[in-house]
Amino acid sequence: MNFQAIKAIYFYEMARTGRTLMQSVISPVISTTLYFVVFGAAIGSRISEVDGVSYGAFIVPGLIMLSLMTQSLSNAAFGIYFPKFTGTIYEILSAPVSFFEITVAYVGAAATKAVFVGSIIFVTAMFFVPIEVQHPAWMVTFFLLTATTFALLGFIIGIWADTFEKLQFVPLLIVTPLAFLGGSFYSISMLPEIWQKVTLANPVVYLISGFRWSFYGKADVSLALSLSMTLLFLVICLAIIRWIFKTGYKLKA
Repeated sequence: MNFQAIKAIYFYEMARTGRTLMQSVISPVISTTLYFVVFGAAIGSRISEVDGVSYGAFIVPGLIMLSLMTQSLSNAAFGIYFPKFTGTIYEILSAPVSFFEITVAYVGAAATKAVFVGSIIFVTAMFFVPIEVQHPAWMVTFFLLTATTFALLGFIIGIWADTFEKLQFVPLLIVTPLAFLGGSFYSISMLPEIWQKVTLANPVVYLISGFRWSFYGKADVSLALSLSMTLLFLVICLAIIRWIFKTGYKLKA
């Protein structure tokens, strides 16, 4: 394995975060804090607790996951899209670097940045409400799996997109609505029975549910199902990326 190539791409992508600190770190933290204040104050005044957990504390895992998903996806998408846009992708493709090494570098950098932002939001939330993490090992597991999975998805989107409009299409019109409808701010048990069944078709439900269970031991679906669906999503993304590099799909667009 070409560790030198992985290191070079990884640190180049990480250095880009320092040049765009406002966009990469400060902006998502402020946005999530505003979500917390607005939803916690507006809805929390009407819903005192959910499943025995105060509403302010209940939405913390959902807010962290919302930020984690959007940041890992957007970082990976922009990371691979710009080399295509500027033409420097040819340098990477002509270098002695395998598809696996390229993926590890870009996805690793995107996931690292997302985990960093998510960790800041977690610490920030502690100033607003008392947070209890009953299963820290599972929390870290879902934290890392989600960051990696959505970074892989973002990597796929960045390769597929050939315009800035396409680059923004999936995050804004698909992923964000799925995150909001996936139980970020409520328990799906609060929905009518028919909508509970419909909501289970949303893959984000399983990510948020598993992550919330690691905090409070309460979830909308079982831990085993949450973990299985997360791993399935991860495997599908890996399979798609392998196919992309094997066929060269849009890598030179």
